[in-house]
Amino acid sequence: MVGSALALALQDSGLEVLLLDGSPMSVKPFDAQAPFEPRVSALSIASQRILERLGVWDGIANRRSSPYSDMQVWDGSGTGQIHFSAASVHAEVLGHIVENRVVQDALLERLHDCDLGMLANARLEQMRRSGDDWLLTLADGRTLRAPLVIAADGANSAVRRLTGVATREWDYLHHAIVTSVRCSKNHQSTAWQRFTDTGPLAFLPLARDGQQDWCSIVWSTTPSEAERLMALDDEAFCRELERAFEGRLGTVLNADPRLCVPLRQRHAKRYVAEGLALIGDAAHTIHPLAGQGVNLGFLDAAVLAEVLLQAAGRGERLADVKVLSRYERRRMPHNLALMAAMEGFERLFQADPLPVRWLRNTGLKLVDQMPEAKALFVREALGLTGDLPALAKH
Repeated sequence: MVGSALALALQDSGLEVLLLDGSPMSVKPFDAQAPFEPRVSALSIASQRILERLGVWDGIANRRSSPYSDMQVWDGSGTGQIHFSAASVHAEVLGHIVENRVVQDALLERLHDCDLGMLANARLEQMRRSGDDWLLTLADGRTLRAPLVIAADGANSAVRRLTGVATREWDYLHHAIVTSVRCSKNHQSTAWQRFTDTGPLAFLPLARDGQQDWCSIVWSTTPSEAERLMALDDEAFCRELERAFEGRLGTVLNADPRLCVPLRQRHAKRYVAEGLALIGDAAHTIHPLAGQGVNLGFLDAAVLAEVLLQAAGRGERLADVKVLSRYERRRMPHNLALMAAMEGFERLFQADPLPVRWLRNTGLKLVDQMPEAKALFVREALGLTGDLPALAKH
């Protein structure tokens, strides 16, 4: 998603751009009655603006997206809760829950309409410096030469591995179960999150045919508990889910097939080197707590495009690490701050001692009564704080 967005942001720039992907890069016809994809993203207003300017948002809206205007968060082992609303900052929505497949297809559809170079089914095997360029060897034996390589190849980035970029990473000792479920009550265009004793459980609103009874769930829990939950039949899983969620949306009627994903936090020590830049999950992966990962990636893409276009306009060498460092300086502090906040939230809600629980619940109640403080959180969720690239500005 992030690499496609960057390529589109560089179209008509006069630069020679080639997009490599291991997939066929074909767009499947969208079936409005098809089951929901288990992996979804909570696209922020900043991401929406970027995708609108790249001509992609209509492709998403014409397929399937679910706007949400409110967020309800509560502590399952206490009485603390907090409610956020778009209306508090005079916005219509906080964001949209969109299946990753829908975002990918809308981006690919737009890419096929452009004259950008695309190389499908291309798997990278080797990468080494050759003079001032990178020499890339693909699995089928083909070789490519490029002065600048941008890694947008995900959390297990082959480019990052082959170029030896160092990372700081640690295991959360949690797995996330993701699927879509149908509930007996309307989700009210609200993102719901309960912090349980074993990890956060999110119900994210989905819409199909105007019905608002479907939700995407992200249930973060211990590996042993995840294994037990994955082994249950659908009926038993729905009952466990309903109990863990305190029945907030009534009966969980049915669930789609489940995926289980180990959670790991990872951050590259540098986003750039000579002729190399990392964006999106290749540079940083965060806890799926707030569904913010892809939003950081889209901002990476928009900032890097801005840096490259400005440098090209000045006749600078784009592969120069001094040029690429401008992107790193603008994005790394923001990404680190959000990662630290997510880490802090996760640890705070995992803490068991009674004084910490009391503090947590008191804090939630207190902030819930402070409109100004809540408005700051909302603006952060909208993605409209900090050093915004032009593509994300109003």
